Amino acid sequence: MQRPSDGSSSPRPEARRVAPRAVGVDTGGTFTDFVALAGGRLVALKLPSTPRSPERAVLEGLRRLGAGRATRVRHGSTVATNTLLERSGARVALVTTAGFEDLIEIGRQDRPDLYALAPRRAEPLVPASRRVGVSERTGPKGEILEPLGPAGLRKAASETRESRPQAIAIGLLHAYANPAHERRLERALARLGVPVTRSSAVCPEVREYERLSTTVANAYLIPRVASYLTRLSRGTPASLEIVLSHGGTTTPARAAREPVTQLLSGPAGGLKAARDVARACGFERALTLDIGGTSTDCGFVAGELPRRRAREVAGFPIQLPSLDLHTIGAGGGSIAAVDAGGLLHVGPQSAGAVPGPACYGRGGPPTVTDALVVLGRIPGQSMAGGALRLDRRAAARALAALGRRLGGMGALEAADGVIEVAEFHMAAALRRVSVERGEDPRGAGLVAFGGAGGLHACALADSLGCAVVLFPRHAGLLSAIGALNGGSRRERSRSVLIEASEETSLGRALDELQAAMLAEFSPSERARVRLERWAEVRYRGQSHELSLPYGPGLEERFHREHARRFGFADRRSGVEVVTVDVRGALPGDELPGGGDSVPTRRLGEPRDTARVHHDGRWLRAPVWQRAALPARFSAPGPGIVAEEGATLWIAPGWTARLHGTGTLVLVRARPARGPR
Repeated sequence: MQRPSDGSSSPRPEARRVAPRAVGVDTGGTFTDFVALAGGRLVALKLPSTPRSPERAVLEGLRRLGAGRATRVRHGSTVATNTLLERSGARVALVTTAGFEDLIEIGRQDRPDLYALAPRRAEPLVPASRRVGVSERTGPKGEILEPLGPAGLRKAASETRESRPQAIAIGLLHAYANPAHERRLERALARLGVPVTRSSAVCPEVREYERLSTTVANAYLIPRVASYLTRLSRGTPASLEIVLSHGGTTTPARAAREPVTQLLSGPAGGLKAARDVARACGFERALTLDIGGTSTDCGFVAGELPRRRAREVAGFPIQLPSLDLHTIGAGGGSIAAVDAGGLLHVGPQSAGAVPGPACYGRGGPPTVTDALVVLGRIPGQSMAGGALRLDRRAAARALAALGRRLGGMGALEAADGVIEVAEFHMAAALRRVSVERGEDPRGAGLVAFGGAGGLHACALADSLGCAVVLFPRHAGLLSAIGALNGGSRRERSRSVLIEASEETSLGRALDELQAAMLAEFSPSERARVRLERWAEVRYRGQSHELSLPYGPGLEERFHREHARRFGFADRRSGVEVVTVDVRGALPGDELPGGGDSVPTRRLGEPRDTARVHHDGRWLRAPVWQRAALPARFSAPGPGIVAEEGATLWIAPGWTARLHGTGTLVLVRARPARGPR
């Protein structure tokens, strides 16, 4: 089995006995990653995930690391995301304003695929038979237009009970402006003994469809996520914090009540850490490429972390702040298959951790990882620091069988085809977050991480015209590092619909949010919290807002930003603040600086060579161990750099050198092409 490692060698025996001060955990579909601060050193561990009981891998890793009561654990998880993707959540009843029961099905009447002859929407999480209408009405300014009486409460409770729900979602019209009716319903329905989510608590914002969808998704996720967090909390004495989609954190108790805030929480840590890597190497603009076992997550950073107030997950709109990432089902475990017409597909289905790719020796299907093994880009006889043995013959058999289904190809040709298709989808995802949003990837660094990011980075950088690839140390665990040093962060927001000139009313709303947000920190922490106040601003009558720091001159700053973004400013129109947002953060843990390198020329020599198939021919590529690279390491491609949890393929035409931070910087020898 794998032992903890700091990426340069097995830890000293005395280091293993030191209880870690802090641990970052990232649970993926294939591996669960850990990074710990123990005895002034960074200790890394990678274990196979346990999808049926994801807490088992987490608890095993914490046990091996020696996490105790004094250890703070920040955990990014895919449990909420997978529950929504797999549609394996709770039986939910929806209670809403009479006449609006079908809103979650009607939606915005937009088409997910404009040219599909028979478009198909995601089926709503609550069927019509479990939707309950309540006679009540609140106006957009919070005025009660129709009171909610005792008879209405009794009727709602009776009809909800008949649907035998496992969780209840309450979403009334304009509850963001006045939550009184939702609170009365919550008290009445709590007697049914199942979790209750009200929209005014989880998403107190305008846009009734998105707010209702977010509320329903939260109720749908509660039983499974709460059960997971309960088992996790009971299984370790450590202090837990759960990473959220916006990169902040919260307590397990609140995370169990609001699991919808955890969708895409794992990749959020990776984006933050990748931004820090790019900045340390002198790049304010960076593309981020996180390729794991199940998916690829892409982002574009230009200074501050990119954020969105709404996104779609598994076909459902979620109106909550999140970091702006684009995710596709293309990773090392993505299954390669041939359809009835003889066309090769790669993903989105994944072999996961069990049975895993064919090369795991468990009878798994052909995957991207198997193609990389056949092509020689993954050297050696094991993966993940020895946690998994590689069965190269099984990979070759799986690719040969795939080749036969593709019309008589050999294993090598099939492997080339699998990589070409996978990298096409990955490049499209990178273009989605850069070129399609008006950002030129040329001049930006491509930060490649995750277990497989370094294996595809050169080809993807070529396709987008990026001249530099950054491969950070502990690349396979960067999301866990982001969780570790992200610091404790809390956020609160709500819609106010107040004119920007009404500073007194806006200040009062922000003060109330700030008090609620600070209450989530301990008394000793509150004095150290760094505060930020933000506002979502628009011209009166617009349907979309711009996010700006709240403060003096808000209206003028909005006019200037609107002109910069859209080419005009309408100074005759009124300026309205739709939503206010308060954020509080404590400093993160400072990680040990410098690289993993040692200033020894002998250790910088390649330990082995590998035969790698590239551009139709076999090449001899030296294989370096990351931990043994000399301080002034520099080498042209072809070459392979291996470390526990990740591998870097230095393609011909690229040169790698070791930066002082420990990041390997790859520079293209030939001029950069534009993005294709």
